[in-house]
Amino acid sequence: MTFVKMNVDENPVTPSSYRVTGIPNLIVFQGGEQVRQIVGARPKSAILKELEEFIG
Repeated sequence: MTFVKMNVDENPVTPSSYRVTGIPNLIVFQGGEQVRQIVGARPKSAILKELEEFIG
């Protein structure tokens, strides 16, 4: 699994192409396709629960 951090102020085009409407924003890609988007601050436990199916 790879994580990438992007500054939306310095890179406004890329976030708009993925319909980023709020930050923080976590987008999960599988096989090159976007399969999940998690928007807003959440506890670590909530994020891990949402990612369980991807991190096995």
